[in-house]
Amino acid sequence: MEERKWVALQVMVVVVVASCMWKECKGLSFCDMNEEGLEACKPSVTEPNPVDPSPECCKALAGADLKCLCSYKNSSELPFLGIDPILATSLPAKCNLTPPDNC
Repeated sequence: MEERKWVALQVMVVVVVASCMWKECKGLSFCDMNEEGLEACKPSVTEPNPVDPSPECCKALAGADLKCLCSYKNSSELPFLGIDPILATSLPAKCNLTPPDNC
C-alpha cells in the first residue's frame, strides 16, 4: 500500500510540473526550487540543444534540495516532460556544487 501512495505522489508531482510547463504557473516550488529557478535550468536539461547552466540556474540549484532532485534521476516521467535525466544529474557539477552520494 505504501508503494501505491509513493507512486501516486510522484504522478501528482509530474502532473503539476507538466501543467506548469505548458501554461504559466505562479508559485510553483519543487525540491526547494521556485518557478524561476526551474525555468532558468530548463534549457540545460532539455534536448535537442542543451546549453550550459546560466548563473540564475546555478543560484537556484545551490538553494535546492539536491537529494530530492536526485530522487528523480531514474524517473520514467522526466523524458516525458522533455527532461534528459543524464543532463539533469550533471547540473550540480556544472554549477560547481557537490551532488549527494549516489546521484
